[in-house]
Amino acid sequence: MLTLDNGQMKNIVLIGMPGAGKSTVGVVLAKRLGYTFVDSDLVIQEKYGKLLHELISEHGVEGFWELESAVNASLSCTRAVIATGGSAVYGQAGMEHLRAIGTVVYLKLSLAEIAERLGDLNERGVTLREGQELSDLYEERIPLYEKYAHMIVECDHKSIRELIREIEAGLEESGDNE
Repeated sequence: MLTLDNGQMKNIVLIGMPGAGKSTVGVVLAKRLGYTFVDSDLVIQEKYGKLLHELISEHGVEGFWELESAVNASLSCTRAVIATGGSAVYGQAGMEHLRAIGTVVYLKLSLAEIAERLGDLNERGVTLREGQELSDLYEERIPLYEKYAHMIVECDHKSIRELIREIEAGLEESGDNE
C-alpha cells in the first residue's frame, strides 16, 4: 500500500510532456485503484479563474511556472492520482512537494509521437518561450522529468491498458502498492 511516514495513503503523480497521456492514464489508473483523480492544470484554472493560455499571456512563461509551482506545492491530497502540467518540472518547490507526497511516474513518449498527438500548442497551454520549437522544449525537459521521476514508463505504441499494467507492476516492485 502507498503510505507516507505519517501513515496517510500516498499519491501517484504523473509527469511528462504535453500529449503523453497523463490525464487519460490518470483517470483510468485512479478508477482502477479506487483513488481520487486530480488534474493540476484544472486546479490552476479554478484557482485563478482563467484558462492556462490566458494565464501564460498575462504572467509570461516564467510567471506561469511560478503560479504552477505554488499550486503544486499546496496540493494536499491522499489516495489520489495527480496528473501535472507538462511544465510542472520547472517548479522545484512544487516538484519536491509532489515527490514527498507521492510516487512520481514519468510517462515517457518520443518526440515523434508527441508531435503527432499535439494540435495547437498555444491553445493547449504549452509554455514555449519566444522562438522555441517543440523539439527544443522536449530536449530541455527530458533531464528534468528523469530527475524527479521515481519510475519511468515508456509509452510509445502502448495501449492505456498496457501502461496501467506497467505502472501497477512498477509500484508493486518498488513496494509502493502493497
